[in-house]
This record gives sequence, C-alpha cells and structure tokens, in this order.
Amino acid sequence: MDYISNTPREKEKMLDVIGAQEINELFAAIPEKVRLKRELNIDGSLSELELKRQARKLTDRNNSLNNMTSFLGAGAYDHYVPSIIDHLISRSEYYTAYTPYQAELSQGTLQAIYEFQSMICELTGMGVANASLLDGGSAVGEAVLMAQRITRKNRIIFSRAIHPAYREVARTYGSFQGLEFVEAELRGGTTDLDQFENLLDDQTAAVVIQYPNFYGSLEQMERIQSLLEEQKKILMIVIANPMTLGLLTPPSEWGADIVIGEGQVLGNQLNYGGPYLGYMATRDDRGFIRQMPGRIAGATTDADGNRGYVLTLQTREQHIRREKATSNICSNEALNALIATIYMSAMGKEGLKEVAEHSLQKAHYLADKIDQISGYQVVNKENFFHEFWVKTPVEPGKLIDELREKGIIPGLDLSRFDEEEGLLICTTEKRTREEMDNLVSALEVVSNG
Repeated sequence: MDYISNTPREKEKMLDVIGAQEINELFAAIPEKVRLKRELNIDGSLSELELKRQARKLTDRNNSLNNMTSFLGAGAYDHYVPSIIDHLISRSEYYTAYTPYQAELSQGTLQAIYEFQSMICELTGMGVANASLLDGGSAVGEAVLMAQRITRKNRIIFSRAIHPAYREVARTYGSFQGLEFVEAELRGGTTDLDQFENLLDDQTAAVVIQYPNFYGSLEQMERIQSLLEEQKKILMIVIANPMTLGLLTPPSEWGADIVIGEGQVLGNQLNYGGPYLGYMATRDDRGFIRQMPGRIAGATTDADGNRGYVLTLQTREQHIRREKATSNICSNEALNALIATIYMSAMGKEGLKEVAEHSLQKAHYLADKIDQISGYQVVNKENFFHEFWVKTPVEPGKLIDELREKGIIPGLDLSRFDEEEGLLICTTEKRTREEMDNLVSALEVVSNG
C-alpha cells in the first residue's frame, strides 16, 4: 500500500472501518508457506531520467525484428504496417483498447467498428460480422460453442491440419459444455478426407477446416463442400487468414456457415504475441446472428433523420443477460479492430491482393531453393500459400539456435507441438531476395557441419 498515496491516518481509518488492526490481517487467507517473508528486491527511487535509462537497458536485452530477419508464421506474421496507422490510432478519440459500455456516446468508435464489420463481410463473403473477438484461438472456441447452440449437437470434427493451439483452446472452451472433439489425420500436409468422410454422422454439429491450414496448404475445399452437402445439418466452420483472401476464393463460396480467424495480419504489429484480435462472420439467412457472440454495431437514424450508430442485439450479451448470455464475451478488441479498419481502408482491394501475391511468390521462391539443399525436403511443395513445411537433416532446434546467432529466425520448430517434425517457414511481402538467399546459405552451412 506504500505505492498508493494514502496517509498513515487514512490507512488507519480504512482498517478501522473493516475491523482490522494491521494490514497483514488482510492477507490472512493466503497460506503462510507462500507468503513473501522479505522486502521486495527493488532498488531505491529513481529520477525520471534514471528510470528511462534503466528501462532502455532492460529492453535492449530483447531481440526484435529491428535486428533479426524472421521467417516465423503460424498465426503471427511480420507484415508491413503503414505509418498512417500509428498516426491515426494515437488520436485521443481512439486511443483506448476497450469499447465503452455507454457506446452511443462514442459515435466515432461505433462507426469504426461498423466499418470493420462491413470489410470483414466483404473479405469473407459472409452476411454479418461481429465487432471482433479476443484472438484467433478464442474465435475458434466461440465458433464451436455457437455451432452447438445452433444444431443442439455436441460432436465437433477437427482436422489435425488446424493450428494445435487453436484446437487446444477450443477443447478448453468445450470441455464444460459437453462437446466431443474428433480429429481427422493428416495426409501430406492436408486433411485425410477419406477418414474425414467416415467421421461424419448425424450427431455432428460442425466440422472445422483451416484455410490455408497450419502447414500452409490449401485443403480440397470443393470436395469438403460436396461431402457436407450430403449432410446438410452439419455446419462448416472455416478458419481463414484474412490476408490470403486477397487472392483466394472467399469461404462463403465453399459453403461456409461460420468464418473466423486471427486479424493480426491486418496492420497489427507482432507485439511479442499480442494483443491481437479475432474476427467472426456468419451467414445472414438462417438467424445465426442471434447466436453470434460478442458485440455487433449497427447503423440507424434518429428521430430527426440523422444517421447514427448503435450496439444491436445486446440481449445476447453478458452485461444484460448474465448467465443466460450467448457467451461471456461482453466487449471487443476495439483498438486492434480500429487498426485493422485503417489498414484495410489504406490498402484497398488491390493493396491486399498485392500483399498476398508478394507473400505467395516469395514463399515459393524460397521453398524451391531450400528443397534443392541436400537433406532438406519441402513436404507440401506442390500445395501451399506463404507457409511451408520442411523436413531437415539437422534437428530443427539446433538450426534455430545456430541461425539466431546470425540474426535469422528460420521458422517454427514443429516438434514443440508433439505432433510432427520439421520447420514451418513463412515469408511475407517484407522479405527480400537477399534475406531469403541468406537463409538458404545459412541452412547449407549448418547442415554441412
């Protein structure tokens, strides 16, 4: 309590009101064995200048993408962020990460959310979108619960080509709702659709497909659509990278019922892993919107005919219906969604397409080069977007450690998920030919000992 500017007299008065003699009594519920018995290991007070120097000294211990070349992907991508974004989000009207509950007093925030929803609908081809969710993983969790509410069935079919972390989050969300998760195996970087077909039954609420999948490959969406047309009551949930939708056929054309994903690629920095934003869009012809979690901004007119923006269908939300709410999501990633809105507005359709094209072409250039190195094999060489799976002659962890010393992060070690082995390598529009050639040379040197 010393940090809080309460005088000794004020502290005594507060203790007297709650019936305590000293502050330590407030911690009586904490077991004795876990209490700290010493003072905190903190030096004395510092001036502002000294504090800044100390903070800089600590941050300089971190590596960042200012001094490293990154080929990491797997849900967090090093795309270029236009300078206009920082200039606009730093305005006082916007600089809050939280949507105000009295939202109608914040017309600018609501209008930005409305535009975000509209753009997500355009990207995905779906009818309605919400105001964003926490991140890609939680969006998957919310989507399977939404499917359960719509179908009143408990069986969810996953592909092992879905991001392992997303699957784990969904299992956590569904574990207290009685959901049963069944997984279809991999076959060369994509879902084994023969096994997938055999798993479909009349107890299935939904199937979940990633597009492109965790390994960067594109699933046989046309065949999946055909299989589900024979099982009309099973919902299709598609996890889509919104950046790739600048080139790829939108999920709506493959019969998707719910489209979700991670929106970090839309102008958000990597930020050491967050905060990010999840997005969700769904069909508008079957009443799904009433089962959609989170906030939804709508446009209307007031009594004088002026256009205005409001939160709609709020009876679904926690702050109104409490335990009967559609979900416990009662807000949205407003600042991150604003970033995505500015990014999509600044880039436009052609800009998004160009980013996707550069990412795709550079990934295929790099994959071809790596596949020519003795001992290296690109598993999904014939089918990937801007990420690809490489089997290596040297343990991936060793490659990563050695190349890090050269200022290169070569990719993700897949063994961390205890499922597959190798490196998952990604390129974006930021990677240059020189950087990619340097990676190829470094891989050759390490593998040759």
